Order: sequence, then structure tokens, then C-alpha cells
Amino acid sequence: MYELKTLLPQFDITLPTCMYELRNVSLSAGATPGPANQDTTAVLERQEKVLKQLEELKAQLGKIRASLGVRVCGKTVQHTTAYQNGGLKEVPLHDVVVNGHPNFIPYALLALKNAWRDLYTIDVKTFTHSTMADIGPAAREFEANLAKVSMNPALPKINVTLIWKNCEHTEMISSPTMYVPIYGEVNIIRYLGRVGPTEYRYENSPLCNEIDAVLDICYQLLRCTTHKSQVAMVRLLDKRLQQQQYFGGDQMSVADIGVYSSLIRMPAITDKDLTPALLAWRKRAKLITQI
Repeated sequence: MYELKTLLPQFDITLPTCMYELRNVSLSAGATPGPANQDTTAVLERQEKVLKQLEELKAQLGKIRASLGVRVCGKTVQHTTAYQNGGLKEVPLHDVVVNGHPNFIPYALLALKNAWRDLYTIDVKTFTHSTMADIGPAAREFEANLAKVSMNPALPKINVTLIWKNCEHTEMISSPTMYVPIYGEVNIIRYLGRVGPTEYRYENSPLCNEIDAVLDICYQLLRCTTHKSQVAMVRLLDKRLQQQQYFGGDQMSVADIGVYSSLIRMPAITDKDLTPALLAWRKRAKLITQI
């Protein structure tokens, strides 16, 4: 092999004294017992102690799972009574946040709060974002009406934070860990209808498709830009109502909440645009929504 010349001269290097000195803990063949082997033995003893503590912790978690009725091996869960009766009667939901513009007041929150007064509590707290200099008299009146509704602490509750914000659409954030908005007041009504009292859950109702169709009309109504198109949507609502007491049949449903809130947000629609059946329905709905 070629012999390489030393490029750097030999220097006496003084090692710093401010650094820790690490011992060689490797067990080489034929190594004699010494400080290195003693350190290795200490590491192994600590490892055994940690593994023993992990086994004890695993046993404790197993006892907790057994007390909750949860089985992990079969990937199945034995739900408690709270889950079997709907869950929401005993298990609280995550708080939700609603961002809304004062020009598009979500009257459905007030309507649901009044309609569910004896069934479920919607605790709404309002705040004003820095993008809004003034929320206006209508929003302030809405806040005052929300505060007037009494709450029963014995009932299940969901906390709603309403933030007046300079935003284009009313949106709701239901997840505390990720930003997954639900756009539109009608879709917020759908969400609350699915997690609210059992009397207003409509997914298993034979009128499920009918209620969804009414809410879809409300969604289109709120996006109509001309009075003619608004009246056309009102005519569709009248065909859906027909001779029923409410849009969900003989009892109030989230469909009625959506229609009532949408009509309030449409001041251009007057009594002249409503049919006698819709006028009679609005009187009945007003007794429940109290708006």
C-alpha cells in the first residue's frame, strides 16, 4: 500500500475538563470485570425495574377497562347505559363555536333554545371579533333575547360560543382539535338536530327525506337574490306544508325551525307573499319559538 505522509504536525492536545467522561460499556470478548461491566449491570437492573413498572401499569389499565365494560381483544366495545339511551342524556358534548355576521343573524339558535326549553339546554355566549366595529341594534336585541331564556341545570347541555365576525357565511366549528367548519345556518340546524333531544332527531323518522327536502329549500331561499325567486321558494314550502300542522307532520321539527328562521332573515317576504296555510303555520310556530 502507499504510504501517506503526515500533513499535520504532531501536537500535544489537552482535553477540556468541562466535559463528562464516558466509559466504554461494551462487553468485549475476554473482558475482565471492572468499572465498565459494573455500569452495564446497573443499566440492566434499571431496565428490569422499568419493565416491571410497565407491567404493573398494564395490569391497572386492564382493570379500568374491565370496570368500563370495554373489550380490546375483539375490537368491540360494550357501551354503557348512557350510550344505549342516546348518550346525550348523560354524556356532555364538545363545545361548539359559531362564527356569524350581524347582518345574517342565526335566529335558529334562539328558536331552538326556546323550543328545547324543557328538553335540552343550549347555552349560547356571544363575543365580538376585532373585525366588527359595531354589531348593530338587531344583533344586540338578539343577544338580549338569548339571555332572557332560562336554563335548567338538570337537563343535558351543549355550550355554543357565538362570535360576531366579518365573515361571508355562518359557520360552525364542532371539533376542538381540528378546523372542520360546517357552513350555513341550515346545516348547523341539521347538526344540532342530530345531537339534540331525541324528540327532534329525525334520521330514523319516516319523514327524514321530507325534513331534509324542506331544509334544502331553506338553504336555497337564503341565497335568492331577487324577490321573484324568493317567492318561488315560498311556494315550494307551501306545497310541502299542505294541510299539515307542521313541516314534520303533527309535531314541531327542525324543519320548522329552519323555515321560521329563514323567513325572519328575509324581510322582503311579507304577509302578502305567504299563503293562508303558511300564515297559520307561522302563528303556531311562533308560540314555540317565541321570536
